[in-house]
Amino acid sequence: MSHLTIDKGIKELKTAEKLEVPERLRSPGGGRKRIEDKDPGIIADLEKIMNENTAGDNMSSLKWSSKSTYKIADQLKLMGHEIDPDTVGRILKENDYSLQANIKNIENGSPVDRDAQFGYINEKAREFIRDGKPVISVDAKKKEIIGEFKNPGRTWNKTGKAKKVNAYDFPNLGIGKAAPYGIYDTGRNEGMVNVGKSHDTSEFAVESIRQWWLLMGKDRYPGAKELMICADGGGSNGSRNRGWKFNLQDLSNQTGISISVCHFPPGTSKWNKIEHRMFSFISMNWKGKPLVSFETVVKLIGSTTTSNGLTITAREDNKEYATGIKHSDEDMTKLHVEPHSLHPKWNYTILPQKG
Repeated sequence: MSHLTIDKGIKELKTAEKLEVPERLRSPGGGRKRIEDKDPGIIADLEKIMNENTAGDNMSSLKWSSKSTYKIADQLKLMGHEIDPDTVGRILKENDYSLQANIKNIENGSPVDRDAQFGYINEKAREFIRDGKPVISVDAKKKEIIGEFKNPGRTWNKTGKAKKVNAYDFPNLGIGKAAPYGIYDTGRNEGMVNVGKSHDTSEFAVESIRQWWLLMGKDRYPGAKELMICADGGGSNGSRNRGWKFNLQDLSNQTGISISVCHFPPGTSKWNKIEHRMFSFISMNWKGKPLVSFETVVKLIGSTTTSNGLTITAREDNKEYATGIKHSDEDMTKLHVEPHSLHPKWNYTILPQKG
């Protein structure tokens, strides 16, 4: 130990100054500086590594990685940072990552196919973002019954002043159901939610994307000629849903934009970024708060933010969307769809039609 450090310690003992925080052994700010203070860029680089190797439950803000702290430390060293595995573990815990065991979860499709598709989505998204083109992750959040109903979770209130709600969750006691459809801009960490009052149809899904483009996208990406959409393989935006492609063709024609769609393999919706980057935080923001009106839903979604800078715009959609609309084989042959070489049913581009 340096004699200067020893001399300083002796002087502090002689002065017998009391610490502001009695239970501490050191004064605030004492001790070795943390690597984040000496090397601020290390957090951003760690996030880059983790974003390529994370999974998570779709309603959880926690993230988990299959990489060991040793491998992560090695990668950070290659990026110019001096760090050991123990420090990597500490930083991960402080940023809400956790070590987790695997859970049995049967999913359809070959693991090889899934891995190839995940790699393809990641590669395409990187290319788009690098070139300044929009990449959005889309999905429908579960419907919420609107009215004086209990919403799971707790919120702060004066003791004995908890909000009174219906004893039973019978739909006929409510005023309807909200169908939130979300669009998350992966490059800008912002999103929009279109809160419908009708059915979650392919027309509703594409209308939600259209509203995002009109309200946010065209201003964020002036002059854009291409858009990438990452979507689940089923539901209103499913790979087999003819209405989805049919309505996207209309959107492409109206905007003059080529729309590239990449679907996640069946049973892997939890990997869709909108689930853990946006929907999970919306659920946390309104936990314990009864969704008494559609206006309440819109306000609670729009007030959702995170320490990482997430912002969300929400709007109410009063349009009635019809179900049971069929599109014939002849209708589909008229679409201007270019399948990609890898898994053409999951990856394709819809081009604007001339005339």
